[in-house]
Amino acid sequence: MDNARLAEGLHDHTAGFAAAVDGADPETPVPTCPEWPLRVLVGHLGQAHRWAAGIVRSGPSPVPEPFDADPGSPGKWSGWLLEGAADLEDAVKTAGDTPVWTFFGPQPATFWLRRMLHDTTVHHADAALTTGTAFTVAPDLAADAISEWLELLADPVTASLKPGFAELRGTGQTLQLKPDDGPGWLITRTRGGVRWTRATEPADVTLTGPVQDLLLVLTRRLPADRVTTTGDPALAAHWLAHTAA
Repeated sequence: MDNARLAEGLHDHTAGFAAAVDGADPETPVPTCPEWPLRVLVGHLGQAHRWAAGIVRSGPSPVPEPFDADPGSPGKWSGWLLEGAADLEDAVKTAGDTPVWTFFGPQPATFWLRRMLHDTTVHHADAALTTGTAFTVAPDLAADAISEWLELLADPVTASLKPGFAELRGTGQTLQLKPDDGPGWLITRTRGGVRWTRATEPADVTLTGPVQDLLLVLTRRLPADRVTTTGDPALAAHWLAHTAA
């Protein structure tokens, strides 16, 4: 997926997020982020975009605390959010092919554009679920979000950042994510960690449904019964219980 498509997606989901929270009570609890009121979710999103842009321009900095973010008054949320997304897009465009810092070693700056796009997409779903507004994500972006999440889980560095992810190691158990259209994802739990490939093959448990629903179930924004589970439901439940970001 090229930078133009990633930037387009980041802008669209930032705008969608802003529309979803427009006029809402800042203290409304976010059901899918149970420790956060809506104002913290808004602050975190704009804060994350600016933090990533700063990394691209200047190198690593401490992960910011969401409760420290100040998104301003609700009437200014939309402009503040869109400014942060545009700042990240500009930083990535300026960096070009120059490697930048990431948790996983030096990578092209597009890493942060992609990471923030998919983080924004999931938080757009959080906002929509909180305020009862509509949420959709294009199939290509939903599929890339699933692939990117699996890439992160498969990297050995991830378990050092989030020790709970080590519970995903196994002895060859397989999970299949099978969208209604297009190839699926075959995940294998090995002693060394998570392995995956784009394939549609028999597995110990298979989750089937629209790619948007698969993404939201995988990120625990929708309950597992929103998709069809065949095979070992306990294996799917264990996976979902141990992939909380």
